[in-house]
Order: sequence, then structure tokens, then C-alpha cells
Amino acid sequence: MTDSRISPMAETYPASDIRKMFNLALDFPDAVKLTVGEPDFTTPEHIKAAGIRAIEHDNTRYVANAGIPELRAAIARKYSARWNRSIEPANVMVSFGAMEALTFALDVTVSPGDEVIIPDPSFPNYLGQVHRLGGVAVSVPVTEDNDFKLRAEDVRSAITDKTAAIIINSPSNPLGSVMDRADLEQIAALADEHGFTVISDEVYDEMVFEAEYTSIAEVKPSTAEVGAEFDRFLAIGSFSKTYAMTGWRCGFVIGSEDFIAPMALLQEGLTSSLPGFVQEAAVAAIEGPQNAVDEMVASYARRRELMVERINAIDGLSLLPPAATFYAWVNVSEWGLSSWDLATRLLEDHNLATIPGSAFGPAGEGYLRLTFAVSDETITTACNRLEAFAAAR
Repeated sequence: MTDSRISPMAETYPASDIRKMFNLALDFPDAVKLTVGEPDFTTPEHIKAAGIRAIEHDNTRYVANAGIPELRAAIARKYSARWNRSIEPANVMVSFGAMEALTFALDVTVSPGDEVIIPDPSFPNYLGQVHRLGGVAVSVPVTEDNDFKLRAEDVRSAITDKTAAIIINSPSNPLGSVMDRADLEQIAALADEHGFTVISDEVYDEMVFEAEYTSIAEVKPSTAEVGAEFDRFLAIGSFSKTYAMTGWRCGFVIGSEDFIAPMALLQEGLTSSLPGFVQEAAVAAIEGPQNAVDEMVASYARRRELMVERINAIDGLSLLPPAATFYAWVNVSEWGLSSWDLATRLLEDHNLATIPGSAFGPAGEGYLRLTFAVSDETITTACNRLEAFAAAR
């Protein structure tokens, strides 16, 4: 027995190189930053007004653990129409952002020693959440050869009798890719066959450009009987990206009622409930005008074109046009530096803050993640500095 005051889980929690790079960039206050994964828009006025009205009407007390009925019903209506399947309020759990939704999804499906399949590269907090539960993360590489799309055949090879869940992320952060429907159908069939749960991170589901986007909730496994629906999934959503509400911390998870029901008990033991005034603002986001969403996505699409044009004109860099999100996954392998060393040199020598691809997993080595949720001027200045680095090599 040791006398350590810190639990082994906390002592070995995987550190995020995203946060490490963010902290390094604090020493360069004038740096051009292509690091932060959030919209550069403000929350639409009608959403802010709804939150203010709720505070003025004293909606500042505890509310239902699973979310206020109005919000659960609004989310259910939206996704019933979008997915063309029946979603009831009982299928919806409101959470403190998508991260708590992921926490709940793993809590109800994963036990210590269970395996969770995770794409590599992927959002690094997936690893931390699996680690927190005593689970084992099993990485499946996602490569440029397949347009950065997770393939069902690679998932199949990673399945064991200990597989409890797979986390998929489409549209993908950091890759900007959108999975093919055929692969989703095959993964759903594998989930039914082997008895694991598909946890689908879909927080960028409305930030899609020319690609055809499919949710895991829309597919029917190739092995399913006629009329049967796939229900071995938990789909995670958020208001953060779609409505520029990152600081409101409003997320949700949709799934079968037997998955969702225990989450209210978990919420009671964690944070009790998301503030009611935040949830009223979220209702206004869903039920109010959507033109602000359309305008944001159109703006990202235009800025994507600028980023792609500029990056692909720089000697030694290449960029597949991202199908979704506001991230550019730039191949820097020809420059011959590790992604961490490159990101550090760009920061120290050229006052440009980026995220090394290795922060998202071993398969991210040789890449940088750049956000284009910034102004045209910022994109132009950043690319000028990348050109200057290329010229000085």
C-alpha cells in the first residue's frame, strides 16, 4: 500500500497537448492564433434575449435533472424530423456541454477493463474519459489514403470480446471529414452482432459543406430485419458550434430510453441540473429563426476556400478540402519536423500558434490542425507566416 494522496486514475490521466500548446502561446500575446475550436461569431440576439428574459423571470432555481420538459421536447421534435424516426422527450438527456454527454454515454456503457474503440486521430478528451472509467482505449488509425474517413473494415479488426463501445466522430474534429453511410451501416451491424454501443459525437452535424451527412441514428444495419431500427447508439449533440454558444455549456445526448433513464441519476450526483435560463435560451435556438446558422456555415465555407487555396500554394504543404467543421488538417510531413517541434518553431520564430497533429493521437504525426473560424485577415497573415517558414527552411 502506498501513501500517495492522489488516486492512480488522477495521477495517470492523459495530459492534453492541445492545452500544453495553448499554455505556451500565452507567452506570445501578439501571436496569430489558429488554435481555438470555437465559432468567431457571437450568440444570435434572439437566443441571448431568451436567456435574459428567463433570468428576469427568476428561472434561477433547480430544474429537472434530465432537462426542462420544453427543451427535451424541442430536441426530440427537431431530431424526429431530421432523422425520420420517432424520438420522444424520454430519449433525450440535457447535459453540461457535449463533454458531459460523452461522460454519461460512457458511464452507462463501459465498466472497468472494457475496451472502447477510438479513431486515431481524434479529439484527445476521448482518451481521458475512457481512462477515467478504468476502460481500455483501442485505437483504429484513420488515414489520408481514405480521405480521413473511419472505415468499418478497420473497426472490425479491432473488435474483441471485451469491446463495450466505439466512439465515432462525424463530422470529425480534427479531420474535417464526414463518414460514408455504408461504413456507418456496417458499424451498426457490427454493434448488433457483437453487442457493443456506438457513441456518436455529432456536435458539428450542421457545419457541413458539400458532403452528404448521415447520423448513426439514420442508418439501418445491413443485417436488420425489414422495418427494424438501429437503437444501439447514443448520439451526442451540442448548441456550442451550431449556435455559437460555447460558453453557455448546453449539450445533449439522444438514445434508447434504457440508456437515457440512468443519466438523470448520474446528473443528480454531479451537477444537479443545467441552469434553467440556459435551457430556455436553447429552446429559443431550436425554435427560433435559423438564418444565423446558415450565415455562419456559408462564412466558414468561404473561408475554407481561402485556407485551401493558400495552404496548397505553399511549398511542402498539402490540404484535402475539409468536407465539414472549421478545421484544416494540413499535411506538413515534407518539412521533416515532428508536428510538435514544427508547432513550437512556428510559435517562437514566426509568432504563429497552431496545434500539432500528434496532440490527436500517433496517427496525427505529420499534420497540423488549423482553424479557419477566424477572419480572412487572420487566415492571410497566418499563411504568409507559413510561407515565410517554408522560404527559410
